[in-house]
Amino acid sequence: QVQLVESGGGLVQAGGSLRLSCAASGRTFDNYATAWFRQAPGKEREFVAAIIWSGGNTAYGDSVKGRFTVSRDNAKNTVPLQMNSLKPEDTGVYYCAVHSRPYTITQRAVEYDYWGQGTQVTVSS
Repeated sequence: QVQLVESGGGLVQAGGSLRLSCAASGRTFDNYATAWFRQAPGKEREFVAAIIWSGGNTAYGDSVKGRFTVSRDNAKNTVPLQMNSLKPEDTGVYYCAVHSRPYTITQRAVEYDYWGQGTQVTVSS
């Protein structure tokens, strides 16, 4: 059974940093993109960042470029998301997800098959 578990969320002041982590179990996703999405109350789920494990290719949403960094931790089999210079508009539930097709990164949530339960990130002004 595939399971994705997010961790690392919390409350932080604007300008601060947080590091989220996505741990996958149940199968390997070497050639598939693992992505981070976020969803604020009353808004649609938004693409944040993604990485393809095997090649290291990455992609970022426009609103987080230059502030967030997605990577892979081979030793822990996790996908961390380092978030710096946080803003109140970064507040939301952050989810990790795995794409339905190999070697592909897209920004549409419907194209991702597996999802975690999410972790709350709150940035105060």
